[in-house]
Amino acid sequence: MGLLSMIAAAFGFSKKEARILVIGLDNSGKTTIINYLKAKKGSVPTSYEVTPTVGFQVEEFASNNIKFTVYDMSGQGRYRSLWEQYYEDAQAIIYVLDSTDKLRMCVAKEELWTLLGNDMIKSKNIPVLFFANKIDIPGSLTPDQCMDELDLYKIRDKPWHIISSNGLSGTGIQEGIKWLCDQVGKSNKK
Repeated sequence: MGLLSMIAAAFGFSKKEARILVIGLDNSGKTTIINYLKAKKGSVPTSYEVTPTVGFQVEEFASNNIKFTVYDMSGQGRYRSLWEQYYEDAQAIIYVLDSTDKLRMCVAKEELWTLLGNDMIKSKNIPVLFFANKIDIPGSLTPDQCMDELDLYKIRDKPWHIISSNGLSGTGIQEGIKWLCDQVGKSNKK
């Protein structure tokens, strides 16, 4: 650690760091949301063409004096087993739901409860942010409907929050990240 970093840390000005898993089923909009977060504030990403993530990608962005290292995990069935390898170091989880994909909501629920039942996650009081994504599409489920579909009211051992989002326009994303920053900030103070 350099001298300036040590001085900043001593006065509480250093940036906190958080490792975040971004997970959800394939085509839920995980990478689109991450691309939005990486774009400069106030600008909309210029390209909406996103290739499906194979395995995972590591991205970084900063918000509210917290440097996020984000693991964008593939949601394709054959890659979901990789999620578990990153649980130990996770300090927060962003779970992205395709709120238009009513048929696969039961799969999203199964994957969520498998995640929450894992010993490495169960033993931590890490925040979980749910983005009910693609709200701009007619017929999409509301956050309350997603909450009911996933039985989120049963989560009692972790802070969690669900918010509507649109990864293309950014609707709801900053509000969700602000909540996550507040939660990560609280856990860093303990």
